[in-house]
Amino acid sequence: MLQAAHISKKYGSLEVLKDVNLSLSRGEIVSIVGSSGAGKSTLLHILGTLDQADSGSIQLNGTALHTLTGSTLAKFRNRNLGFIFQFHHLLPEFTALENVCIPAWIAGTDKQQCEERAVFLLGKLGLGGKERNRPGELSGGEQQRVAVARALINQPELVLADEPTGNLDSKHARELHDLFLSLRAEFQQSFLIVTHNRELAALSDRMLEMKDGQML
Repeated sequence: MLQAAHISKKYGSLEVLKDVNLSLSRGEIVSIVGSSGAGKSTLLHILGTLDQADSGSIQLNGTALHTLTGSTLAKFRNRNLGFIFQFHHLLPEFTALENVCIPAWIAGTDKQQCEERAVFLLGKLGLGGKERNRPGELSGGEQQRVAVARALINQPELVLADEPTGNLDSKHARELHDLFLSLRAEFQQSFLIVTHNRELAALSDRMLEMKDGQML
């Protein structure tokens, strides 16, 4: 499903990624571990088209992402990729339901259809009855689950998660990883997870390691 070949990236004289290759199958959960500065987040951002490689190619279900630009790239990203970050980046003035709906609104989805799917996802994630709560009225774990629902609202082919358990205690971190497993089983979506937590990464189908900008 995802094929990334010979990805390289420099920031000035600093070589952050060095000829990295990576592939994911549909419905696969892959974790990438490694120390800070290994290049994990940079690779994730490039695969998610939030940053651009200096060289290399990225194919997602036959679409050459490295060739897309402007509004075409933005539309593809919105419809085919979901993002979960360590910091939830929820809009505090919006309700949980509205936060989840934002990517679907951007995609032009009918409002009622969007809200129905958001209610469904929040219910699946154990947040039924809290759709009208604002982020400040939710716990850290609940806010992260809202962010997961937001990542899933457009039914993306691939979900990219950058340290998604970084601000959670061990109990809620395990619950989030278990949630990824159950979502994969139900919706057959693929997950690529960057994490420092090797114990949780070991629950994935594959655990890869990066060091000094290279995949080991």
